Amino acid sequence: MGYKVLIADDEMEIRNLLRLYLENDGFSVKEVASGDAVMPEMTAFKPDIILLDVMMPGKDGIHVLKDIRETSNVPVMIISAKTADVERILGLNVGADDYICKPFNPLEVVARVKSNLRRFYALGGGEEKSEKITLGDLELDIEKCLLIRAGEPIELTSVEYKIMELLMKHPGKVFTKQQIYEYAWGEDYFVADNNIMVAISKLRTKLDEDPSKYIKTLRGLGYRLEA
Repeated sequence: MGYKVLIADDEMEIRNLLRLYLENDGFSVKEVASGDAVMPEMTAFKPDIILLDVMMPGKDGIHVLKDIRETSNVPVMIISAKTADVERILGLNVGADDYICKPFNPLEVVARVKSNLRRFYALGGGEEKSEKITLGDLELDIEKCLLIRAGEPIELTSVEYKIMELLMKHPGKVFTKQQIYEYAWGEDYFVADNNIMVAISKLRTKLDEDPSKYIKTLRGLGYRLEA
């Protein structure tokens, strides 16, 4: 498989358990036990995905995630004992791609690691990987998983990237919340799930000061990108 996973958790038992299951599935794994060690290890190890605890010595996971998002859109999965919805929403708002509560099933963690990697990196292969989609002053570089506006790169989470990929491949087409969720999250859609609203809102903020310049809301129908 060849993917590299960075585990940041102050509990040795948790790190050992995750390492065991991930390495058995072919992943390369590095561990750190404090928030302060994450950014240096990112530079040295260059992980493809990060499993990040919230409560750690030094910087907590939320502040570490903010630091990561200043320089990278690498997929980040929060693994935390904090199970309240407000904590999960906070993590997703800051830029997490997934949120897993402790205690967890390590097989589920491995499955969700694969899902996040597949969603972020596996873009269909073949000719599509060298494709660039241009729409006005927006350009989506499929090979580099990069969105550029007026020549300037925009840092996106993997979910935000997949939303833009879907919308830019079909400018002017209306997509329902279910279609967007299942494409970007790779999971079955739950009617009460507000992750789409949060992701679209954050994406609009990154695209322009005018929240409706690029992505339009059609009440009762869904969203479309201006053609």
